[in-house]
Amino acid sequence: MTEAKVALVTGASRGAGAGIARGFGELGYTVYVTGRTVTPGDAKGWDGTVLPGTVAETAAKITELGGKGIPVMCDHADDEQVAALFAQIEKEQGRLDVLVNNAAYIHHQLIEKKPFWEKEPEAVNILDVGLRSAYIASWHAAKMMVKQGSGVIAFGSSFGASCYMHGPAYGAQKAGLDKFAHDMEHDLRDTGVIAVSIWMGPLVTERSLIAQKTNPEQYEGFIETAENPEFTAHIIEAIDKAGNRDELSGRTLIGAEIAKELGVTDRGKEKPSYRDMLGSPNDKNPAAVY
Repeated sequence: MTEAKVALVTGASRGAGAGIARGFGELGYTVYVTGRTVTPGDAKGWDGTVLPGTVAETAAKITELGGKGIPVMCDHADDEQVAALFAQIEKEQGRLDVLVNNAAYIHHQLIEKKPFWEKEPEAVNILDVGLRSAYIASWHAAKMMVKQGSGVIAFGSSFGASCYMHGPAYGAQKAGLDKFAHDMEHDLRDTGVIAVSIWMGPLVTERSLIAQKTNPEQYEGFIETAENPEFTAHIIEAIDKAGNRDELSGRTLIGAEIAKELGVTDRGKEKPSYRDMLGSPNDKNPAAVY
């Protein structure tokens, strides 16, 4: 059994998930990283170029940064594979301190400026791997965390839950994640386990750098304000340690704002909130209907 905190970051071959996983590595966590990419070159960017990154590479980087990375090939569309993943974590570590639900189906037409009916219907698959998959992973995590009396279930969301962003399927997935955090908090109350949804700002990832080249006018000035995805891991750690963690549970939090409140910076810099431009999260609703 390990004395280090244990995190699971889903969909961490590259992109936001890999960055968040690296962030936990910086904090000394044992980090399980899942994804489908085990061979370099399996994934492609918006312009067709090959994207780097595998679960093994992410895990190796975590270890290099001071944590312990453990790669697990897992298709989050397959419930049996997900169940096996959690069984492995329980057997090897005996606990799980943080789950970050990041895995999501990214359709190749996601950022095309077309109405949804002119895109392939498969774009809706983000409601399977992205929304349903987050519920299943949270179901398994809650069973472990409630038993141990502690833990954080986090959802990687975005301003697309409020404003139009990348089309209705993407927006519905993000809004659904926020509602998961809101409603799971109600069930998790007084267990020691919290649930939060975090709106990340623009992120420096392999795909976003390609998007910047693909749509330069849309992504003008991107790098200057974009967040490093490692930032989100540090935010989650700070939320878990916060004196008001129970109050934060169930909320959708703008990452840049809660980071400022908790004294967390992104490589020494504060990042801007896009609330005024892109919208605000819903408040917690105290009503409960059974």
